[in-house]
Amino acid sequence: MFVSAIIAAGGRGQRFGAAVPKQFVAAIDGKSALECSVSLFLAHPQIDELVVALPAELVASPPPYLRAAPKPIRVVAGGARRQDSVANAFGVINDAAEIVVIHDAARPFASPALISRTIAAAAESGAALAAMPARDTVKRATGQLTPFVSETIPRESVYLAQTPQVFTRRILREALALGESGPEATDEAALAERAGHPVRLVEGESTNIKITTPDDLAAMQAIAGQQRPARTGRAGTGYDLHRLVPGRPLVLGGVTIPSEVGALGHSDADVVCHAVTDAILGAIALGDIGRHFPDNDPRWKDASSIDLLRRAVALVHGEGYQVGNVDVTVILERPKIRDYVDVMRQVVADALEIDVDRVSIKGKTNEGVDAVGRGEAIAAHAIALLRRA
Repeated sequence: MFVSAIIAAGGRGQRFGAAVPKQFVAAIDGKSALECSVSLFLAHPQIDELVVALPAELVASPPPYLRAAPKPIRVVAGGARRQDSVANAFGVINDAAEIVVIHDAARPFASPALISRTIAAAAESGAALAAMPARDTVKRATGQLTPFVSETIPRESVYLAQTPQVFTRRILREALALGESGPEATDEAALAERAGHPVRLVEGESTNIKITTPDDLAAMQAIAGQQRPARTGRAGTGYDLHRLVPGRPLVLGGVTIPSEVGALGHSDADVVCHAVTDAILGAIALGDIGRHFPDNDPRWKDASSIDLLRRAVALVHGEGYQVGNVDVTVILERPKIRDYVDVMRQVVADALEIDVDRVSIKGKTNEGVDAVGRGEAIAAHAIALLRRA
């Protein structure tokens, strides 16, 4: 499934009140909100290309981070309205694109997991957006100079829209075509609604705030400080090995890989998850996977090792720590795992509740040496760094 991402960065940010548009203010560890948002989508394994809508005067000479990148990036001129900017970007997306993600440049803290969830929802339902349920009582007002309450709206039915907003190519084409005919909307979801398409809600994130005023920027800088990894932490290592036998699935990092043989074990024998579980438990001296999920306990018979890893993460959180990053080496003669590594990284990252760029998974062979080298077994080594929550 080819996925294109459109970053809406063509606005002037008049409410922000700065000399330059808000998305270009360098205030998050020396980077602008646009650079952070672009980096987020470049690193996401499901995104195949980016199209960035900029103010027209910057198209000829875009910022350096838009000129050289590991994925294709196109730059287009923004329009008078947001929907015009998105339409300009939509006009140059790859012909192979099936799914289109639209994201505000001024929301640099959307998580990779939120992007993945919204893509999955749109692929299933046609259109989806991230949104936060209202927490406060919602009032409808009448009058502008002296407003009065006209009614109380049940907050259970009220959601605050965010981005990403994701659509199939066909639905977004129809929504933007409607926008070109006259109606103005504050987001693409509203155009899709007017075009008669149901839009699915995906629970957003409280940290996925948008820079609108200088106060928002101060809040964003505080979030950046909270998300910045600590300089010190606790490290742990993990190791796992299983025999390979016919008739068993080969599960690695929560992903089933086509293979004539699979790992033999009490659970699904996922050596990646087992090694990572041992590493994070070891970092805070909580023993190993066998202590918490023994192979003589019927509860764990054929258990999903991703589920066991999530339980181990809960133990880590209970001790006041969070996972900083993990690095895994899988030792396997065949099959080759390189085509599955990015999916494995995302699944493991979701279980660890961290960004995918903090998960490394590598495949090696044992050059024909010993049982692993002969293809009779599979092994994995892992190292994890934890930091204080």
